Amino acid sequence: MAKRFVKMKNIVVQKFGGTSVRNLECMKQVFEKVRKPLAEGNKVIVVLSAMAGETNRLLSLAKEWSPTPDVAELDSLVSTGEQISVALFAMMAKDQGVRARSILGFQVPIVSDDSHGRARIESIDSAKILAMLDDYDVLVVAGFQGVGLDGRITTLGRGGSDTSAVAVAAALNAAVCEIYTDVTGVYTTDPNICAEAKKIDRISYDEMLEMASMGAKVLQIRSVEFAKKYNVAVHVRSTFSDEPGTIVTKEDENMEAVQVSGVAYDKDQAQVTLVGVIDEPGVCASIFTPIAENKILVDMIVQNPSKDGRTDITFTVPRADLNQTLTLMQGLKDEIGYKALLSDKTVSKVSVIGVGMRNHSGVAAKAFRAMRDENINILMISTSEIKLSCLIEDKYTELAVRTLHQTFVGSEQ
Repeated sequence: MAKRFVKMKNIVVQKFGGTSVRNLECMKQVFEKVRKPLAEGNKVIVVLSAMAGETNRLLSLAKEWSPTPDVAELDSLVSTGEQISVALFAMMAKDQGVRARSILGFQVPIVSDDSHGRARIESIDSAKILAMLDDYDVLVVAGFQGVGLDGRITTLGRGGSDTSAVAVAAALNAAVCEIYTDVTGVYTTDPNICAEAKKIDRISYDEMLEMASMGAKVLQIRSVEFAKKYNVAVHVRSTFSDEPGTIVTKEDENMEAVQVSGVAYDKDQAQVTLVGVIDEPGVCASIFTPIAENKILVDMIVQNPSKDGRTDITFTVPRADLNQTLTLMQGLKDEIGYKALLSDKTVSKVSVIGVGMRNHSGVAAKAFRAMRDENINILMISTSEIKLSCLIEDKYTELAVRTLHQTFVGSEQ
């Protein structure tokens, strides 16, 4: 990141997602959110996503022209969605007498690595942003985009505007970054599955990281990583309501008092099993090194006890990466000598999450009993200090979420 500055209390960073800028009426509501800190004498940095559906439209357009679009050209194409949003919003703000201008990722610049489609931010020129704020009261920054070391436009992955906003707030050492979306905050689970889900007033960075990694869609995981690293409080709230949202911040004693803060789920899972692998040193490295080199994320891993010098190894990958993973494993058959290669796309993962799990025993036993009572079979288990995850058949996902939510969160709140 760029040089750190003294905390600028007169700078407010606000990010608005695709549903918040999908048409003129929505953008007018966004402008009212921006107008409030302006009226209080603040400078405002507004980070915008593309209009809802625009990125998907551009991706479909690319596929019409090319079955396998060049990744750098694809970034050049899909980044135009944010360019449209910021230009239109800046026009509207100027018509209202606001000193505003739009600014694209390469103009800041937001410098990233050269990993097109999933670039990581390396630095932000905070001095240039502060200099522009001498001339403008509102800077409308295109989210999701940066510029690689080779000067090409890059994009930060789906949901990358969250990361853009938090990174700008971190570069300026802002006290808070407001993330506006179409929900009123972070919930104890998906309200579309569980009617008893409740909004969380405050959640720790670590809990939010786990919930984001387990499938919660409210914040992109890298935005939470940035917030934690640079101690930026993130306020998740609704564009269409004045209701207070959820503050993502450092954990405190009150958070630790709650055994489980939320229940998350992830249907984007696939299971791979190598049957009868030769059990000798180096075999696991042979399996997982090519997977890592192809940037495929492995989550759960289980190795059965060795029998007659052979073992079974099972692991999970994102469903979209299953075919590539199977191709890699097929190429390793002679090297690692497995007997069969199995896969299953009809699985999902449910997780209970909470920093209070560090200080409360019996969470696993309680979860397993609840699943047993609903006749839900657990295929794999993984744990961390503040998380318990179970792989199950995906047809039981909603039942498992409701069951675990009632077992833990429903009994605490």
